[in-house]
Amino acid sequence: MFTSNEWTLNKLSKEPKGKEAAKVVLMPSFWNSVVYTLKVMAPLVKVLRLVDGERKPAMGYIYEAMDKAKETIIKSFNNNESKYKDVFAIIDKRWNCQLHRPLHAAAHFLNPEFFYDNTDLEFDFEVTNGLFECIKKLIPQFDVQQKILTELHLYKIGADHFGSDFAMAQRKTHSPTYWWRMFGSQTPNLQKLAIKILSLTCSASGCERNWSVFEQIHSKKKK
Repeated sequence: MFTSNEWTLNKLSKEPKGKEAAKVVLMPSFWNSVVYTLKVMAPLVKVLRLVDGERKPAMGYIYEAMDKAKETIIKSFNNNESKYKDVFAIIDKRWNCQLHRPLHAAAHFLNPEFFYDNTDLEFDFEVTNGLFECIKKLIPQFDVQQKILTELHLYKIGADHFGSDFAMAQRKTHSPTYWWRMFGSQTPNLQKLAIKILSLTCSASGCERNWSVFEQIHSKKKK
């Protein structure tokens, strides 16, 4: 735009703000910054769209999505840590204070799409610890906790329905909540916990909209 005849003939090109805008846009450093921003933000925008989306509960996907976003950023800078180190510090700070919770780790573990593709997942302390924390907090009955831990073994080894052709074919084609409803009946206690966790959303936007509607109905004038 700034190199076109239309801009040159436009009166705005003669004004100080127009000249300053053209100067900035035509600077190579400006476009280098744009490229840098896109490399960092494009993967993160995908995560944000997933978290704030309403098409499906994102709880079972946010953990993996964040890892993939960071891997994409690293690759875009050719593994040069000096170029993304400061950005990662910001990302990790936000991740740790807002999104890095036991629920996200537990949902990651209970999502068959990721669990059966990663044979080392059951040995990941952070993920398994998140799962155990959720079991303790969401299931207060000790006897039910023990049943879940026993049933967890069947899920890990893909026993019975978990390892059937139907279940394997639908690990990646259906939502993890649907998958547990279809194939988790042999582990009823674990099935109930998995559905409870995987059905959760990662955004408060839906609640915020509800409160906006509520404010229109219930105000000081309409008590």
